Amino acid sequence: MERTHETVVAAQFGPRAQAYVQSAVHARGADLEALENIVSAIAPERALDLGAGGGHVSYVMARHAGLVTALDLSAEMLEAVAATAREKGLANIEAVEGPAERLPFAEGWFDFLASRYSAHHWRDFHGGLREARRVLKPGRSAVFIDVHAPARPLFDTHLQAVELLRDPSHVRNYTIAEWAAALAASGFAVERLQTWRLRMDVAAWAGRMRTPQENLRAIRALQAAASRETREHFAIEADGSFSIDAMMIEAKGA
Repeated sequence: MERTHETVVAAQFGPRAQAYVQSAVHARGADLEALENIVSAIAPERALDLGAGGGHVSYVMARHAGLVTALDLSAEMLEAVAATAREKGLANIEAVEGPAERLPFAEGWFDFLASRYSAHHWRDFHGGLREARRVLKPGRSAVFIDVHAPARPLFDTHLQAVELLRDPSHVRNYTIAEWAAALAASGFAVERLQTWRLRMDVAAWAGRMRTPQENLRAIRALQAAASRETREHFAIEADGSFSIDAMMIEAKGA
């Protein structure tokens, strides 16, 4: 069968659903606490978790929203989210399978939207943002959280290379400037930006994706061959662990 990008994403994440539900990197973080503060103040009737993954955004939003829709490409991931929601006693989470670029919802259906560590997997980044704006009511808030690429091409190229070797469903980590331009073009107005650093333990980072050993060796070879400034920027450690940049953008639909 011919492999589309969507089937590559589903094949990568389906068998790893429980790993993402249990991932400490995804299950915790100051960004989730900040997101909860935003959602609790808004108390939306309908909220969308766009690219739900392990469902951590859905679990947070369900405590304050009437109904939360967890959307993802992977049916297995959604099954894990639904099971975890039941375990947590969260009866207001519905799981919907679909791509970010073709959302199966009416225009202006949601009062709030959040997307966390998902956009770098979208086949069409701009299309996904346009769809996010379409299904969000005018004047309502959206939060986008993701790793962002460094502005310097030297560092950007290194990041994209190791990400793709680790996970073939990776498309691109975008720079903050690319995010700002794409959001504006999609009808969003950026209201607030926060950035921080994330340390990636190489064993957990590669283990979550079951990265083949030959790919992990290639990643380590790239790290060893990297320039001094690249090694310093990513704080590459002796075992291959490193640090990357993440961001949280709060925006409103025009």
